[in-house]
Amino acid sequence: MAIAWMYREDYDRAGYAVLPPGRARVPFVVWQTILPLVALVMASLLPVVMGNAGLLYGIGALCLDGAFLYYGAQFAFQRTASSARRLLLASILYLPPLLLLLTFA
Repeated sequence: MAIAWMYREDYDRAGYAVLPPGRARVPFVVWQTILPLVALVMASLLPVVMGNAGLLYGIGALCLDGAFLYYGAQFAFQRTASSARRLLLASILYLPPLLLLLTFA
Protein backbone atom coordinates (compact mmCIF):
# COMPACT_ATOMS: atom_id res chain seq x y z
CA MET A 1 0.00 0.00 0.00
CA ALA A 2 2.87 2.36 0.70
CA ILE A 3 4.16 2.14 -2.86
CA ALA A 4 0.65 2.42 -4.30
CA TRP A 5 0.02 5.53 -2.20
CA MET A 6 3.35 7.20 -3.02
CA TYR A 7 2.84 6.76 -6.76
CA ARG A 8 -0.96 6.97 -6.96
CA GLU A 9 -0.92 9.96 -9.34
CA ASP A 10 1.53 8.20 -11.65
CA TYR A 11 -0.60 5.06 -11.65
CA ASP A 12 -3.73 7.12 -12.33
CA ARG A 13 -2.07 8.95 -15.25
CA ALA A 14 -0.89 5.66 -16.72
CA GLY A 15 -4.39 4.19 -16.43
CA TYR A 16 -3.53 1.53 -13.84
CA ALA A 17 -6.29 0.97 -11.29
CA VAL A 18 -4.07 0.17 -8.30
CA LEU A 19 -6.31 2.03 -5.85
CA PRO A 20 -10.05 2.59 -6.15
CA PRO A 21 -11.13 6.04 -7.31
CA GLY A 22 -12.96 8.66 -5.27
CA ARG A 23 -14.14 8.28 -1.72
CA ALA A 24 -13.45 4.55 -1.58
CA ARG A 25 -9.69 5.15 -1.84
CA VAL A 26 -8.96 6.17 1.76
CA PRO A 27 -10.90 3.37 3.53
CA PHE A 28 -9.41 0.87 1.10
CA VAL A 29 -5.87 2.02 1.89
CA VAL A 30 -6.51 1.98 5.64
CA TRP A 31 -7.98 -1.52 5.67
CA GLN A 32 -5.42 -2.92 3.23
CA THR A 33 -2.67 -1.58 5.47
CA ILE A 34 -3.95 -2.60 8.90
CA LEU A 35 -5.58 -6.00 8.26
CA PRO A 36 -2.53 -7.64 6.63
CA LEU A 37 -0.31 -6.25 9.40
CA VAL A 38 -2.53 -7.77 12.07
CA ALA A 39 -2.49 -11.09 10.19
CA LEU A 40 1.29 -10.86 9.94
CA VAL A 41 1.60 -10.33 13.69
CA MET A 42 -0.50 -13.41 14.35
CA ALA A 43 1.49 -15.45 11.82
CA SER A 44 4.83 -14.32 13.27
CA LEU A 45 3.77 -15.45 16.75
CA LEU A 46 2.49 -18.81 15.54
CA PRO A 47 5.88 -20.56 15.99
CA VAL A 48 5.82 -19.62 19.69
CA VAL A 49 2.24 -20.83 20.12
CA MET A 50 3.02 -24.10 18.34
CA GLY A 51 6.12 -24.65 20.48
CA ASN A 52 8.58 -24.40 17.59
CA ALA A 53 10.28 -21.23 18.86
CA GLY A 54 11.39 -20.06 22.25
CA LEU A 55 10.76 -17.06 24.43
CA LEU A 56 13.62 -15.04 22.92
CA TYR A 57 12.05 -15.35 19.48
CA GLY A 58 8.66 -14.40 20.89
CA ILE A 59 9.98 -11.26 22.56
CA GLY A 60 11.96 -10.28 19.47
CA ALA A 61 9.00 -10.93 17.20
CA LEU A 62 6.75 -8.81 19.43
CA CYS A 63 9.25 -5.93 19.27
CA LEU A 64 9.52 -6.16 15.49
CA ASP A 65 5.75 -6.53 15.16
CA GLY A 66 5.18 -3.52 17.38
CA ALA A 67 7.48 -1.35 15.29
CA PHE A 68 5.90 -2.54 12.04
CA LEU A 69 2.39 -1.95 13.42
CA TYR A 70 3.43 1.53 14.58
CA TYR A 71 4.56 2.56 11.11
CA GLY A 72 1.51 0.91 9.55
CA ALA A 73 -0.87 2.77 11.86
CA GLN A 74 1.03 6.01 11.32
CA PHE A 75 0.59 5.61 7.56
CA ALA A 76 -3.05 4.54 7.86
CA PHE A 77 -3.97 7.64 9.85
CA GLN A 78 -1.73 10.24 8.18
CA ARG A 79 -1.44 8.96 4.60
CA THR A 80 1.49 11.21 3.74
CA ALA A 81 4.38 10.47 1.43
CA SER A 82 6.84 10.48 4.33
CA SER A 83 4.77 8.04 6.40
CA ALA A 84 4.44 5.83 3.30
CA ARG A 85 8.24 5.85 2.86
CA ARG A 86 8.74 4.94 6.53
CA LEU A 87 6.27 2.06 6.18
CA LEU A 88 8.05 0.85 3.06
CA LEU A 89 11.40 0.95 4.86
CA ALA A 90 9.90 -0.87 7.86
CA SER A 91 8.54 -3.57 5.54
CA ILE A 92 12.00 -4.06 4.04
CA LEU A 93 13.73 -4.16 7.43
CA TYR A 94 11.16 -6.38 9.17
CA LEU A 95 11.67 -9.80 7.67
CA PRO A 96 15.47 -10.38 7.86
CA PRO A 97 15.73 -9.90 11.65
CA LEU A 98 12.57 -11.97 12.18
CA LEU A 99 14.01 -14.86 10.17
CA LEU A 100 17.35 -14.54 11.98
CA LEU A 101 15.53 -14.73 15.30
CA LEU A 102 13.61 -17.78 14.15
CA THR A 103 16.82 -19.44 13.00
CA PHE A 104 19.07 -18.67 15.94
CA ALA A 105 16.84 -17.98 18.96
